[in-house]
Amino acid sequence: MKKFDKAIKLSFPVAIIAAACAILLPSCLKNEQYPEIPEIAFQSFTLAFDTNNIPRKGYLTISFVDGDGDLGLHPADTLSPYQKGGDYYYNYVIDYYEKQNGVYVLVPLSPPYHARIPYLTPDDPNKAIKGIIVDTLQMNPYPVYDTIKLKFFIYDRALHKSNVDSTPPIILRR
Repeated sequence: MKKFDKAIKLSFPVAIIAAACAILLPSCLKNEQYPEIPEIAFQSFTLAFDTNNIPRKGYLTISFVDGDGDLGLHPADTLSPYQKGGDYYYNYVIDYYEKQNGVYVLVPLSPPYHARIPYLTPDDPNKAIKGIIVDTLQMNPYPVYDTIKLKFFIYDRALHKSNVDSTPPIILRR
């Protein structure tokens, strides 16, 4: 179980919500038509502060639709093109930007905020899916810069890249 938790980087409740969407929504949404290239949209970002008013976690919520339902990877999907270190190992890419001297600058994080969305393809003739993903991000409790922005996109198994969306500016200090 440890290996699986590290591989997807999404919290267990997120995996359950995503799986429920993949299983339940197709039967409720008869013959919905969406493009084969996934589409995402920013929904919200919420910071969780500790008792000293220091940001500890952030909750990024996005919505998605995919016409052929080929979203998500199994933990064992590690052969090319999904090999570790490859461009498609992570199918949910989240880039972190800091506002430095009035300009947003990409800051590589280690480990990155990127994640592997679990396999979501419904066992249904209509493969079209839509849903919500909530990802929990560990925040730097003592950032040098007080304003950040996140940009993100997803890949499906056909390696179609969704649109890129972003958060509005996020103020880390109150």
